Amino acid sequence: MNATAQIVARQPRQGNAAARWLALVGLLLPLFPSNQAGATDWPAFLGPTADSKSTEVGIQTKWPPQGPPQVWKLELGTGYGAPTVAAGRLYQLDRTDDDARLRAVNARTGAPLWEFKYPTEFEDLYGYDNGPRCSPILDEGRVYLFGAEGMLHCLEATSGKLIWKVDTTAKFGVIQNFFGVGSSPVVEGDLLIVQVGGSPPDSKNVPPGRLDLVEPNGSCVVAFDKRTGQVRYKLGDDLASYAAPKLATIAGRRWCFAFARAGLLAFDPLSGKIDFHFPWRAKILESVNASTPVVVGNRVLVSETYGPGGVLLEVAAGKDPVVVWSDEERRRAKALQTHWNTPVEHEGYVYASSGRHTENAELRCVQLATGEVKWSEPNLTRASLMYVDGHFVCQSEDGTLRLIKANPQKYELVAEAVLEDRPRTEPNPFGFQTPKLLRYPAWAAPILADGLLYVRGADRLVCLELIPRGRGAQ
Repeated sequence: MNATAQIVARQPRQGNAAARWLALVGLLLPLFPSNQAGATDWPAFLGPTADSKSTEVGIQTKWPPQGPPQVWKLELGTGYGAPTVAAGRLYQLDRTDDDARLRAVNARTGAPLWEFKYPTEFEDLYGYDNGPRCSPILDEGRVYLFGAEGMLHCLEATSGKLIWKVDTTAKFGVIQNFFGVGSSPVVEGDLLIVQVGGSPPDSKNVPPGRLDLVEPNGSCVVAFDKRTGQVRYKLGDDLASYAAPKLATIAGRRWCFAFARAGLLAFDPLSGKIDFHFPWRAKILESVNASTPVVVGNRVLVSETYGPGGVLLEVAAGKDPVVVWSDEERRRAKALQTHWNTPVEHEGYVYASSGRHTENAELRCVQLATGEVKWSEPNLTRASLMYVDGHFVCQSEDGTLRLIKANPQKYELVAEAVLEDRPRTEPNPFGFQTPKLLRYPAWAAPILADGLLYVRGADRLVCLELIPRGRGAQ
């Protein structure tokens, strides 16, 4: 990890006028404001409000079989993380060979702007791919990236120039989790809050994968100065998970909820003072917490898929959390067992894919206050949701896209499409099945910015026009 990271400017060949023009367009378009009324950026994991909900309106609800119009596509290396969009630029983190790579492209055209690389030797313990799992985070002209091996970088968003970096694995003694680092950081004021989960030196002798023998060292969560990378505080005797920290305001006070390996850690994000740690994890060794908490009012929902399922807590400063309902108490009839997807709340109901495996996952609507399952739809494989304009964009892990009405009474499919790797107008005399644009595993949640829907599969990012230009007014 000592090799110097590099910024690679994407310069077209001198003799290629078309390429030079494309690069110029890519550089200039982010400078001009969008004409899409109500358009928003998607600057962080789960969007501007960190709940996988968009405020944009005017979506196209009648899709052709091949889906909304394709605008551009980008070939990817390995990894699972969703992109982010800010100020007309899209940022995508992936891996090629032995380098982690952050690329900035024009969000509307896909034209390359710059890329940043650093060396990585990460290897997944269970044979999944070795690419990054986290989304880039955009804030005040900076972009933060957190690699699967634990390297934390801060770059200039317009140029990719390095501002600071921290090797969290070396600094805090992190023992590799099953699938590496996968919790996207969050920004609170002047702080970058990161699930780190370090351990004392003795833990280095623990065999790979034996997290039951790994001890924490009080760095479950670390707050860095977002401008300098200096540590401002660290807290929590727990190991890291794959769920992003969740920020919220409850009764006029700021809270942060980190769904760590052993349970939910609640604290004041400004001072680092801990409110409580609520144990919630399956008893089996090879289990993870990966679904980001959902906060509505003074209630917090957490869910996992390996054992206990979901639990709704009522929280207040200076008090222990109160269990409103719990799947653990129901034992067999679990309401919500989310895997790596995060539930989306809408008007008192949460919608999410529930189930550990592809074959048993069901898309569900659950009443938040009671845990009552209102409806459940099987055979969609595991899926991720994004709410927009009264609907959910549902991306299944097999690459199928669906538009579903936000209806607590029934599963209401509005549109369905499989993006194809070849236009339907091309001849196909032998009737071969057209290759999919989004190949399994399509695990990254869809995102929306400026009317454009971005979806990714195993090796490709695709930009679709979900809201026609000029239709975004409410």
